[in-house]
Amino acid sequence: MKSKGTVYLVGAGPGDVGLLTMRGAELIGRADVLVYDALVNKDLLRMAPKSAEVIYAGKRAKNHAIPQEELNALLVAKAKEGKTVVRLKGGDPYVFGRGGEEAEELAAAKIPFEVVPGISSTVAAPNYAGIPVTHRDHCSSYTVITGHEDPTKEESNIDWAQVAKAPGTKVVLMGVERIGEITKQLVANGMPATTPIAMVRWGTTGQQKSIEGTLANIADVVARNQFTAPAVTVIGDVVKLRKKLNWYENRPLFGQRIVVTRTRDQASQLSQQLKDLSAEVLEIPTIKIVPTDHKAELADALLELNAYDWIVFTSPNGVTMFFESFFKAFEDMRDFGGMRIAAVGPATAAKLKELHLKVELMPEEYVTAKIARAFQDFESIENLKILLMRAEAANPELPKELEGMGAIVDDIACYKTVPETEDANGAAAKLLESGADWITFTSSSTVENFHTRFDLPALLQKYPQIKLASIGPETSKALEILGLTPTVEAKPHTIDGLVKALEKHQAAKRKEA
Repeated sequence: MKSKGTVYLVGAGPGDVGLLTMRGAELIGRADVLVYDALVNKDLLRMAPKSAEVIYAGKRAKNHAIPQEELNALLVAKAKEGKTVVRLKGGDPYVFGRGGEEAEELAAAKIPFEVVPGISSTVAAPNYAGIPVTHRDHCSSYTVITGHEDPTKEESNIDWAQVAKAPGTKVVLMGVERIGEITKQLVANGMPATTPIAMVRWGTTGQQKSIEGTLANIADVVARNQFTAPAVTVIGDVVKLRKKLNWYENRPLFGQRIVVTRTRDQASQLSQQLKDLSAEVLEIPTIKIVPTDHKAELADALLELNAYDWIVFTSPNGVTMFFESFFKAFEDMRDFGGMRIAAVGPATAAKLKELHLKVELMPEEYVTAKIARAFQDFESIENLKILLMRAEAANPELPKELEGMGAIVDDIACYKTVPETEDANGAAAKLLESGADWITFTSSSTVENFHTRFDLPALLQKYPQIKLASIGPETSKALEILGLTPTVEAKPHTIDGLVKALEKHQAAKRKEA
């Protein structure tokens, strides 16, 4: 008889992927079945094994993808199949998440379960809006209330008179649609109409938006700003601290939606830097890296490594894919031979240094003239054999320039880029539905493949606010072929340079405003 599986009720936190607990990440990583809610950041789904069954059980107001009773039965059924089931819930499972009901059902069915706490939006959203829910100078307690039920109905479980009289901060979840009735009840039961109130939508994410008012006027502020759920409402004097403590919304890229087009494996470096500056990031990889079709030429080059004087890597991808092929052919790094290594850019050099390989030559920029000049300044390359390891269909200018300097160049493809069409996190759909502020491009192939998928000029015509950011001249040339000019071009031509260019542009815009 097959043993029962285990169900893990995991709190996904308030939205920022970085606020997931280590235990939560570990369990997602070994899930057989992953059941997630609407408010869960879809980037967390990428932590699950590719073999995992992923089930959407989103619940937003009156729209339930799976009714609660059926969902409870589903968790039990999957566990009885002997599977490891992760039930991923926004915030904390036991804070207005119906996690208690699901746990009761599992206990009744004698299914082993574990509850993994998550950071609740009741404290996280105010935090990211610059509001501490407690403060020695203002209050020493806070009350959490659901705003999902109508406070005027006779069967309400909320004693609004008691809530109004209770000291400290009031935090209301799911109360946007009923904020007018909630504030009327609080004022009617004795709270001053001048009491400060703030509402935080999509707290802790790049989509975060905050509004402020008083109990007397917040309903009008909501209507005027067309402010919608999901949001957390904070009521009390602590709201006054927001002007001093608003750390997240004052970062350089807050309010900017930025598309990252790098491969999935490479996107994290750029995405994280942008998120650290409070940008909303849409990861839409347009390319993926796969082995080259020219395997025979690569195999021949590997067999003749000792015949070369130099090997040149033009990207971290080239390093990764070359050594994948190398270690399939050889067991010992000493078979790499005595050739010297040139790496274009610090990221490529860093990848080689991870393998404890010394880089003798490193042009900072992937510009043909600068690479050639770097060799020229280092030594004469006349009659030297150079192995150029890069992508299929790469720009032919570099080998021509090196051959013009007298070198014997073998331009070998160790990988190729192919279009990425998957939209696992829904970012592509979000871009098409509501646009963005920036699209970043880190290579000519990201431009070409993005254009193939989305028709870049047509997208810019539909959303004229979108600006383009290029990592360097080669990438900018690909945009120019489409009749487009990037708003910023990174200097230096690195990920750090690209982020700095965006930051500098936004700083200039703020000064103008």
